[in-house]
Amino acid sequence: MYETILFPTDGSDHAETVAKHAFEAASTRSATLHVLSVVDDRAFLVLDDDRVDAVRGDLAETAREATDEAATRATEAGLEVETAVETGHPAECIVDYADDHGVDLIVMGTSGDNYENNVVGSVSQRVVQTAPVPVTTVGPDV
Repeated sequence: MYETILFPTDGSDHAETVAKHAFEAASTRSATLHVLSVVDDRAFLVLDDDRVDAVRGDLAETAREATDEAATRATEAGLEVETAVETGHPAECIVDYADDHGVDLIVMGTSGDNYENNVVGSVSQRVVQTAPVPVTTVGPDV
């Protein structure tokens, strides 16, 4: 049923927990695991123009490190892996990536019951609401 699974990661400690769930889902289904990290371009809105390129580069490097680390662990676990780093609004990039790459399932973290995220709208909440495929969310206390 699930042949292509998407694991969006930001490289955080919680992403480690989510990775375990994504790896297990991919392993039990012999699915290809796609590891995606998104450079949130909203971070550039408050920067002076002369700092945007440097910050974008730093964020892209961090995103690449997160995808590479997850891909290495997934490959060591015997999974077929593809990686990508994109720039944009995280929820939109995740949903677009899933749509463009024929993803069957998204496995991602959620921040839980955080007041700020509920007011602004969390990435995972937006993905759940707009994704063309099922989304498994993993809370911080799992």
